[in-house]
Amino acid sequence: MINETKLLNYIYQNAEMGIIGIANIKDAIKNKKFMQEIKEQENDYLTICEEAKSLLCECHESVEPVTKMATLMTIIDAKRQTIIDNSTSNLAKMMMTGNNKGIIEIEEKINNYDGQNKKAISLAKKLLRIEKKNLNNLKKYL
Repeated sequence: MINETKLLNYIYQNAEMGIIGIANIKDAIKNKKFMQEIKEQENDYLTICEEAKSLLCECHESVEPVTKMATLMTIIDAKRQTIIDNSTSNLAKMMMTGNNKGIIEIEEKINNYDGQNKKAISLAKKLLRIEKKNLNNLKKYL
């Protein structure tokens, strides 16, 4: 079971990983509609980060950002994959892989949350909706 601090930090880290992933594919994007979709996703993730940070502050807790190692591994993997294939289809697949991982992990966190903070669980469910929406919206770029 996890409490609200762990849930909120996971939410923050999930959204932060989305931002990191997006930052590392933006230069490879050539399709204008796909770029607009990615920018909208980035804005959603930025909003989630701010909301999680705010709720952590309300709980008198601090943000635990993504580790430097996880960030570095994400950057290396994104660069490697875009060098091999920078097509819109491949970039969409890369993002969808992250969305799928995010969906699985946030579902697990929601199911194991034992706290009573309604704002925290509401934000977790908002992130889940965003991840599902992103996954669905990216399918047209395959």
